[in-house]
Amino acid sequence: GSGLSKPVKGFIADVIDHINDSGSTVVAIDIPTGMYADSRSDMDGTILKADYTLSFQFPKYAFLFPENEKYVGTWEILPIGLHPDFINAVDVKNYIVTKPDILESLITRQKFSHKGTYGHSLLIAGGYGKMGASVLASRACLRSGVGLLTTHVPVKGYEILQTTIPEAMVSIDPSEEYFSEHPDLSPYNAIGVGPGIGTSDETANAVKVLIQNTGLPILFDADAINILGENRTWISFVPKNSIFTPHPKEFERITENTSSEFDRIELQREFSIKNGVHVVLKGANTSVSCPDGSVYFNTTGNPGMAVAGSGDVLTGIILGMLAQGYTPKEAAIMGVYLHGLAGDY
Repeated sequence: GSGLSKPVKGFIADVIDHINDSGSTVVAIDIPTGMYADSRSDMDGTILKADYTLSFQFPKYAFLFPENEKYVGTWEILPIGLHPDFINAVDVKNYIVTKPDILESLITRQKFSHKGTYGHSLLIAGGYGKMGASVLASRACLRSGVGLLTTHVPVKGYEILQTTIPEAMVSIDPSEEYFSEHPDLSPYNAIGVGPGIGTSDETANAVKVLIQNTGLPILFDADAINILGENRTWISFVPKNSIFTPHPKEFERITENTSSEFDRIELQREFSIKNGVHVVLKGANTSVSCPDGSVYFNTTGNPGMAVAGSGDVLTGIILGMLAQGYTPKEAAIMGVYLHGLAGDY
């Protein structure tokens, strides 16, 4: 049950060990015995290793973290008829994102709309040897429905972009091989920076100037996050409601190392509150933290997406949705869901 308050030891622990060693298919009801529902499980105790967990009405918080996969197995939620008024009255800060949530927020495209209706994105991505990141992010941005896309690349990336993605306009950096200077920002209503740009001193300075010269929320990914990790004092100047899309190691670079996923989520929540930004911490059940302290856990995606380039595609999708008029919160949550859904298809 979910009321456990201390590690399981003694006779019950011996029973759990016997079950774990039995080789049988194991089904846990409500929660695997020995696991805490809302905090890090005490590794001094014994925990049942279930193949399947059948829980009630809503998943337990603990089900969403990778260190518990070996205990929870595949989980399914069984409705037990909790009253909607009760459910809606409960004050919570953690949410599961499902298909109805996404459908509720989708903007319907009108018959007489045109490319100017759906925004103009600026994507700053790619460098010598890493133009693939720019191609993947650009293509995803266009597929997500943006009206216009301009991709800013170094000189050596010009022909690659014009050849592979003819729908995108290309802004050419003064540098042959890396991002050194942003273009005029006035035409754009969404800005993304980072995939494949590298972390040279010139590029770092260009990211700093970009932050100083726009009031728009910026989508920071990949090397842009690594640059901010090396220059943490710049984070306080990032426009409010910007979006960070780190994988766990990149997240450590802008915060600190943690000993568990529970600690990492709380650190993610604190980072969003302190800096007034949204953080998309990538992985299974990707978590999106918001400036109000809420965290949204994704339900789409699969291990086949654990491959180079997946993050570049996510950046493009979120950037495209920002340009179309979704709020940064909506763009982050919906972008993650649709990205995972595309991977599932």
